[in-house]
Amino acid sequence: MDKEEQPQYAGFWIRFGAWVIDSIIVGIPLLILSNVIFALFVNSMEIPEELLLDPASIETLSDAEILSIIGPMMVAFFGTMAVCLLISLFYYSLLHSSKWQATIGKKLLGLKVTDKNGNRLSFWRSLGRYIVSSLLSGILLIGFILAAFTEKKQALHDLIVGSFVVKK
Repeated sequence: MDKEEQPQYAGFWIRFGAWVIDSIIVGIPLLILSNVIFALFVNSMEIPEELLLDPASIETLSDAEILSIIGPMMVAFFGTMAVCLLISLFYYSLLHSSKWQATIGKKLLGLKVTDKNGNRLSFWRSLGRYIVSSLLSGILLIGFILAAFTEKKQALHDLIVGSFVVKK
């Protein structure tokens, strides 16, 4: 292969920039949506008037009354988390496997996600990439930082699914 045909791999900082852009693009609507969902559940709750007037009066409530307050709050919390997770899963998976081969943040910075042959990822491979990325990001961001030190600038999730982030 000629030197000209070699892809130019995207380094840590440009990928970080794309992640920041995507976090804003996804995060702001999810924050608004989360607040709306949570407000709808909480506003539909029937909270005893004595509890509203004196929060310390919670000790006078029966277990059933406490459960009737906590139950809808838990449904709102977990429902909101599930909706946010699904939207994030589809945002990253669909865009990385689309003809763009990039999220909006990556596209704005001139990056795309490929397989070893430069082809776009399948939806399922892209979904696996996002899930692995999400699971590993909680471990001190080690998976992402690895992109600064590998020869082809691959993060741990890229190494696992065989993907590359390249400059167009």
